[in-house]
Amino acid sequence: MMVLAVLVPGPRRFNALKRQLEGITQRVLTQTLRKLERNGMVRRRVLGGSPPGVEYALTPLGRSLQEPFAALYDWTLAHIDAIQKHQEAYDREAVASARRSD
Repeated sequence: MMVLAVLVPGPRRFNALKRQLEGITQRVLTQTLRKLERNGMVRRRVLGGSPPGVEYALTPLGRSLQEPFAALYDWTLAHIDAIQKHQEAYDREAVASARRSD
């Protein structure tokens, strides 16, 4: 989802994608882009020059996900407080469970 979100404004070169997606490894980004290309969500274009570059862009099928993603994003914002409370409770229980098993 994050790769698709970064491509919404327009095509991006591989390194620009990597910079915008902090913490993603080159390997994971490459695998993700290949899967998205295979599924018809992203188009890959080799650019001329020295050294040659690669640019990725959303296809019409990939763009069709903008509306569902926006709905999911809006839902997440509306429920973020409840989600964080559940995460905190889960984490507390996991710590307590780990202490009991020691």
